[in-house]
Parts: sequence; structure tokens; C-alpha cells
Amino acid sequence: MRLLASDERGLWRTLWRPNSLTLIPPENSLKVMANDSSYYAGLDIGGTTVKAVLVNQQAEQVGPLTEVRSLVKDGYEATFGQLDQALGQLAANAGIEKSAIAGIGLDVPAPSSDGVIWGKANLGDDWVGTDIRGKLSARTGVPVFMTNDGNAAAVGEYALRRKHMGSLLLVAPGTGLGGGFVLPGGKVYEGANGMALEVGHVSVPFREDDDGLPVCSCGLKGCAEAWVSLVALRRRLRLELAKPEWASHPLNSGDIPVEEKAFKLREFAEKGDPLAVQIFKQQGFILGYAIADLVRTFDPGLVVVGGGLAETSFRDQYMEWIQEGFADRAWPVYRNSPIDPSKVTTQFEWASGGDAAAAIGMAYTARETFGEP
Repeated sequence: MRLLASDERGLWRTLWRPNSLTLIPPENSLKVMANDSSYYAGLDIGGTTVKAVLVNQQAEQVGPLTEVRSLVKDGYEATFGQLDQALGQLAANAGIEKSAIAGIGLDVPAPSSDGVIWGKANLGDDWVGTDIRGKLSARTGVPVFMTNDGNAAAVGEYALRRKHMGSLLLVAPGTGLGGGFVLPGGKVYEGANGMALEVGHVSVPFREDDDGLPVCSCGLKGCAEAWVSLVALRRRLRLELAKPEWASHPLNSGDIPVEEKAFKLREFAEKGDPLAVQIFKQQGFILGYAIADLVRTFDPGLVVVGGGLAETSFRDQYMEWIQEGFADRAWPVYRNSPIDPSKVTTQFEWASGGDAAAAIGMAYTARETFGEP
């Protein structure tokens, strides 16, 4: 599948070339001579699978998306073996030698700074405190760019929008609430220490029925993620099913754990079930409310909403709930231009990259970071 050719965006290399971001520490710096026969790999490490994409020097995808099993719980060395397997499959599918891969873009499902993971998340113990970027670069013999999965997906969504030249904010509800911010020209914004855009931990003022603030997975209270995530969905469902008005609801029958019931909630919402619709409506409204504060800070112009809800039959309605929450919190100038009221200042779109977005983002980042100008 051809995703983006270099000549369709005024040449990616002129748009992307970072001037201030140190990608590889000097002591670990590698320079692989890139040429027209060089290729660049994007590797997206997830909890279940590693997804991989290959692009050529012209920034065109070569071969299909590749997936191999993820072994993150078994440690980084075991995962490196899976990354080697993914790189081998990419090369085989493209009909090239693995040595033709001149750079790698890698994203990890955990917080990191300068290539070093500092938060365990769902990884094995040995990941924390390890220079993953440096070790993978030494193992493969090619330079490596590394960031988190939210940033990678944001870049992937940017790459797939060929005509979009401005910035882009991604918010992606899932197990948690992730996201990322891409600057005009396609450079991901990571902050001074690689810790920017923890979008799920924007504070929102919504309270539970007992007037308390819900506790987030980070340990703080009142984070957006405490309302907009699969974990939050389980909590809300448990609380609602305990109320007398939902005593006869189908999800109240049987001894199925609430974790399994929460997975069924989307199916109920697609059928118009009042309880499911109520829960998702509240979630969408709060997400829009949180987005308003992010827009007030970054003024992205384009907000892309990812996550599994992008594939539901009620996604249009969910987007309306998001925009209702956004309108409740955002100043009018972030909805329509103060100069030309007919111009919408913040556009909303659903993500289009699906599960491949992060790998796509990393492949293109590797090409634009390590490829020849």
C-alpha cells in the first residue's frame, strides 16, 4: 500500500529534518551511509504484538504490515529477539537484505527520556533504567529513534494526511488515555525531557455521585484518564449497575466479572442501550472538555481522535458528544475565527491509521531522521 510519497508534501525531508533534537547520544552515534536503495523500519512494541512497517528512500511503504508476538513481560532481550524477527520479515517481504535497513524508528509502551525507560508500565522489570535505544542501535548496527507509543501514533496520523501542513493533536482512549502533539512540518513535540503531552492526566472537575474525585491509575485524583479509559469504563459500569434503576439490566445477570461486562458495553451502545449510551455520552463529553484545555494551550487546528471507538457504528454520535464537551469549555475563538466567523479554528477527525499508525509514524520518522536529504 502506498501511503505517502516524498513529492506529495513538498519533500518530507525538507519538512522533517530536526535541528535541535539529539536522537542518539554522541558516544552511541552511528552513521549508516544511506542511498537510493536504503530502507527504514518502524517498530511498534505493544503488549501483545510488535507491529512493523518498512519504507524506502522515497518515503513509500514497501510490503505489508508485519506482526510478531510481543515478549515485553519476558524482558528487553527477549523482545529484541522479536524485533530481529520483525526486521527479518520486513526484509524478506520486500525482497531485500536486512543490511539494507539504514535506520529504525522504535516506540515503546512506557515513558522514557533520551532513550532510557523510567516507568515500568506493563513491561518486565529489566526495561526500567535501561538505555533501550542505545542497546538496540548497538545490536542492529544502525541508528535508532525512540519515543512512546502515543507520540508515534500521532506522527503516523500526521503522515497519513498528505495535504495537512499544520500541527496535529492526537487523543486516543484505550486502556488508558494517550496521545501526542505534532508540530507543523511533522516533528513530534516531546518536551525538554521526552515527557510532554501526558494528555490523560489533564485535570477535569467532574465528580462521582458521592462528590469525590475518582483516583487515576497514576495515583492522582481527577485526571481525564480516570473518566476516559477502559479502566474508567469498568468503574462507571460497576457503580451504575449497583443502582436500583439498572437492577434488571441484562449486564446485571449472571456472575460475569465486571471486566468482561465492560467489553460488552460497546456492543450494547451500538444497539442503543440506554445504560451504555449514558456511560459513553458522559465519557465523550469529558474527553471534549479536556481537549478544550489542550487546544487552549497548543492551538493545533486539528484534533484527531483514535482508539477503538473509531471503529464503532455510533462513532458519529460519540464525536458529537466530544464536541459538546469541547464547546462547553473552549472559548468561542477556538471554535470559530474571531476574524472570519465562517472559518472553523479547531477541526475534529477520527484517526485513520488504525493499529498500524504508530509503526507508520516510526518508519517515516526513521526515514526523515536518518535518510539522505
